[in-house]
Amino acid sequence: MKFVSYTRCGYSGFGLVVDGGIIELAGRLDADVTTLRQAIAADLLAQAEAYAKGRGAELGWSDLTVLPVIPDPAKILCIGLNYQKHKQETGRPDVDNPTIFTRFADTQIGHGQPLVKPNVTERFDYEGEMAVIIGRAGRNIAEVDALDHIAGYACYNEGSVRNWQRHTSQFTPGKNFPGTGAFGPYLVTPQEVGDYRALPIQTRLNGRVMQEATLADLIFPVEQLIAYVSQFTPLAPGDVIVSGTPGGVGDKRDPPVYMVPGDTVEVEIGALGILRNPVVAETAA
Repeated sequence: MKFVSYTRCGYSGFGLVVDGGIIELAGRLDADVTTLRQAIAADLLAQAEAYAKGRGAELGWSDLTVLPVIPDPAKILCIGLNYQKHKQETGRPDVDNPTIFTRFADTQIGHGQPLVKPNVTERFDYEGEMAVIIGRAGRNIAEVDALDHIAGYACYNEGSVRNWQRHTSQFTPGKNFPGTGAFGPYLVTPQEVGDYRALPIQTRLNGRVMQEATLADLIFPVEQLIAYVSQFTPLAPGDVIVSGTPGGVGDKRDPPVYMVPGDTVEVEIGALGILRNPVVAETAA
């Protein structure tokens, strides 16, 4: 199943993606459940299939504005340097544990919304990644149990302001400008994805392939990330782990290639679909 968060007529909601559009679910699986994060926390996603049986699409994609898959996660934990080719192109050494930084929820945008190039940089870079959405709470989760804690997967574009990222050894400032984290178009449940390791990932800038890999190439696989992260912080339903970007980032090309206003960037990950966003200048956002 695929689930999408959206706004329509001034109201936010979420729905099930079906042929021809979307079935509204806000307030229908439970009167008090109006967001996808709430539905995950209440363990209601499985009920959506039964609710949708015999129903056709109620909304078309043109009827709504797509929001980030989880607009309001309590935590967004991003993994750096998690593909060998990307680690090599940055010149970073091997490490024993994942590199982790945070992204704030108010930096996120949805599918189709503009990525905003800040005025303070000419080094606005793409990073296609797979996001993991937590479904079951946990602390000190064992690797063998980690996949049972996943509600679904989605595409992510971790727009990075490289000059600010390198002001110090800490990545956070360059990863948290408004309108730089694209997340979508929808959450795809593990049952529909199957083995996430088999998923291909590709980032395209104006149709040109810039990054290409498979999720099997992760240095620290999803199970290990969940186990590691849950040792230092409890994971809650709706929390997001952004699993890292492959090699081919614009900053390490010769010459460098950065996103500029007028560009279109796409992240495609197999069954997770295509996340597509135009790029605009900050003053035009």
